[in-house]
Amino acid sequence: MEKTAKIALLRWEAGTMQPALEQLESLPGNSTNPASYPYPIKFVHVKGANFDTIEANPTQEMEDEMIRVCKELAEEGVTAITTSCGFCAHYQPGLADHVPQVVFTSALLEVPFAQTIVGANRKVAIVTASSELLKEEHLIRSGITRRDNLVVLSMHDQKEWSTLYEHPEETFDLEAVTDEVVGVVRKGLEEHPDIGAIVLECTDLPPYSSRLREEFGLPVFDVNTMISHMAMALNEHKLY
Repeated sequence: MEKTAKIALLRWEAGTMQPALEQLESLPGNSTNPASYPYPIKFVHVKGANFDTIEANPTQEMEDEMIRVCKELAEEGVTAITTSCGFCAHYQPGLADHVPQVVFTSALLEVPFAQTIVGANRKVAIVTASSELLKEEHLIRSGITRRDNLVVLSMHDQKEWSTLYEHPEETFDLEAVTDEVVGVVRKGLEEHPDIGAIVLECTDLPPYSSRLREEFGLPVFDVNTMISHMAMALNEHKLY
């Protein structure tokens, strides 16, 4: 008998994904790929969730729809809610305050933990899909109170990655994307050699987490380290 998932992941509405994002979803490690998890996850498409309502122009109507979906999932036995986009940090307080489940919308929630473990003399780098879309509000709603030891590294101006924004109907050269992710972090470390930990805001970046850990020898946090933390806390994933 298939085990009932305790963790549900809220996804964009079906049919709204760009071709390049569909490519990224095919990679193990992507938040929406079932192969990323050694425990059951319930994937739920949310009506109206898309680039505009999640990343560019979040709305109260979108939050209300997410709350409605979460309450329905609670009746099915789901006890924890996550999402498929780091910019859903915008919705973190609203969801956590109004649904019966525990809610962890974004890897940005791991930033305060990373800041604590690296200490006062080292920095935490946030690698984001776009620094133009990452707002102060996302940080505030993720519980990030310190700014003095934060470095934001953005993918948005990389030639291949910018396909997502400039040519949304085109596909990626995935090898080029790998080089860009590694290159952005390498440049960040050259400019800020005191970086002691990395947090990947974007849920499409975890396929590159292992490469970054091996390349730079630093702890790399992403949506999957966050979900796995909760899976262990919920006894969904047992180490012993």
